Amino acid sequence: MSIQPLATETEPVPASTPANTRTRLLTRVWHDRNGRIGLVVTGVLVLVALLGAVGAVPHDPIAQHPDDRLQGPSGTYWFGTDQFGRDIAARVAVGIWTSLRVAVLSVAIATVIGSVLGICAGFFRGWVDQAVSRFVDILFAFPAILLALAVVTALGTGWQNTAIAIAVVYTPIFARVSRGPTLSVGNAEYIKAQRVLGTPLPRIMLRHVLPNVSAPIVVQVTLALSWAILTESSLSFLGLGTQPPAASLGLMVSDARSTVANAWWTLTFPALAIVVAVIALNLLGDGLRSALDPRRESRS
Repeated sequence: MSIQPLATETEPVPASTPANTRTRLLTRVWHDRNGRIGLVVTGVLVLVALLGAVGAVPHDPIAQHPDDRLQGPSGTYWFGTDQFGRDIAARVAVGIWTSLRVAVLSVAIATVIGSVLGICAGFFRGWVDQAVSRFVDILFAFPAILLALAVVTALGTGWQNTAIAIAVVYTPIFARVSRGPTLSVGNAEYIKAQRVLGTPLPRIMLRHVLPNVSAPIVVQVTLALSWAILTESSLSFLGLGTQPPAASLGLMVSDARSTVANAWWTLTFPALAIVVAVIALNLLGDGLRSALDPRRESRS
């Protein structure tokens, strides 16, 4: 699986922003068709994940009911049961929570580390830029899924190690995404004026550089979340992610291989949850990209 960083052009914007920036951003995303669909579906998925996290599901997701094994969807079991008599609806809800938990943690780590590396490379340039660029090139030389497999094999199984492995894979993407805009922002007149005035470099980077390069980073976060869910599901499918009896969408798909011929629901619902989550986050990313387009800001 080859992943390319999002190419987004930005223009420097004033460092000071109005207090209602978030409201305006949400309004713009809502007015975009893709953004509206992505926002609604993502909100539903988050709600389902929270219900699964607090145990507000009809049945215990790990409780086995041998007498009810491989029952089809019904009023008692909305999505049917698996080969052990476990409620698939409850396991899908918990599986969505597991995937979102891993995705959010891994993308948060990758965003912080990658953005710091990219901003430092674009702002300081010289040997810093060379060192960061070579490090990023080395990581990009490995296919994403193979690099994640190598890291999680070295660290061991479990959702925490899966999150670390995914963070390692996506850190260079954020480094490259943040480096490009920083190169242009670093040459802006207001940045040069701040340096001439003797403003400390950390203050310049936090107060002036970061706000002006945050738009592509925010969009990249939503896209990386969808990729992280897909990667976590792939690792769990291979047995290197979340371990049984815990519920995971990828693990459920793997377990359903032996029963799908006679019980289609064991594969359909967890696979559908993965597809819907990935598409919803990509649509949300499209809406954010449109809402944060500087050309739209200049036209409004």
